[in-house]
Amino acid sequence: MNIEQARTNMIDEQIRTGGGVRAQDVLDLLKVVKREHFVPPAYADFAFAETEIPLPCGENMLKPMIEACILEALAVKTHEYVLEIGAGSGYMAALLAHRARHVTTLEIEPELKAMAENNLANYDIANVDVVLANGERGWGDVDASFDVIVISGGLATLPDVFLRQVKVGGRIAAFIGEAPCLSAQITTRLSEKSYNTVTLFETSVKALRTPFAPPHFRF
Repeated sequence: MNIEQARTNMIDEQIRTGGGVRAQDVLDLLKVVKREHFVPPAYADFAFAETEIPLPCGENMLKPMIEACILEALAVKTHEYVLEIGAGSGYMAALLAHRARHVTTLEIEPELKAMAENNLANYDIANVDVVLANGERGWGDVDASFDVIVISGGLATLPDVFLRQVKVGGRIAAFIGEAPCLSAQITTRLSEKSYNTVTLFETSVKALRTPFAPPHFRF
């Protein structure tokens, strides 16, 4: 397989044409961060396929189009701090790290934590902390600590904790709903008590490992 041709085909056909991604910085980033380095060796031939690649512990990588659309919508800036829920193989954290000041990624599975740490270290990415934690409840008791929050698994509703932990002006990317159809949403914190949510597209992703359904945030 011609790796670079396969990468170009993925970007041109799946992401630019199929996903409608136009942000050149995102398209360029997909060339810089080599997806094949974050794919389990057994699935190396599928690194650029429009499919969910299996990971240990019954998890999987998101489809390339979904990853790119989320990156474009978030428009992460170089001074921003990012919280990711679900490290997986470390690929999304690597993409975010090339844009952000720092990324904290939470992973509930020790095997996946080790995998993400190893992949990120092999790629010489130093501005990511991989933490063994149940990310469905956010990151500790901190409030308004992150500019961007990326939740890589599905949730029935967006828990209050994430609304509290994003700064004013910050954005939350989440997949909300119930299988088989969830909405990829970007929620922006407009002020201390107001938020705006935009639906990007409908998709299907796995739920977080131990999802819960807290009360809706009261505005």
